[in-house]
Amino acid sequence: MSDLRMRPATARDLDAVLAFWKTAAEGTSISDDRDGVERLVARDPEALILAALDGELVGTVIAGFDGWRCHLYRLAVHPDRRRQGIGSALLAAAEERFVRLGGRRADAMVLEGNTRAHHAWRAAGYTLQDEWRRWVKHLTD
Repeated sequence: MSDLRMRPATARDLDAVLAFWKTAAEGTSISDDRDGVERLVARDPEALILAALDGELVGTVIAGFDGWRCHLYRLAVHPDRRRQGIGSALLAAAEERFVRLGGRRADAMVLEGNTRAHHAWRAAGYTLQDEWRRWVKHLTD
């Protein structure tokens, strides 16, 4: 997979990223719109990492760091490109970013029902932390 290229997303990539997530990502988020992704890239231009193969978008991960915690979101690989090392390469790029920024531990948002993803996260060395639950409150309608 020597032709695989990692790079941060730019404003020009956002429509393609949103379309890609409809094909490759599980579930949806309240932030899965142009405004939400624009804010992410404007606030932290290196957080949204893209994987491209021969110029084609084949994977994404959001590697968010708030100065305290390292959070992973939207690890997605095109269904036709899975099990080729793209997800592992994206996670490696995200983890390298976190280490460079002083991060000590990464956590990932993974849907309970996405068992295929559970296997991938375990294979990458992540463990389920049963004692924690995510609590949410929508701030807008």
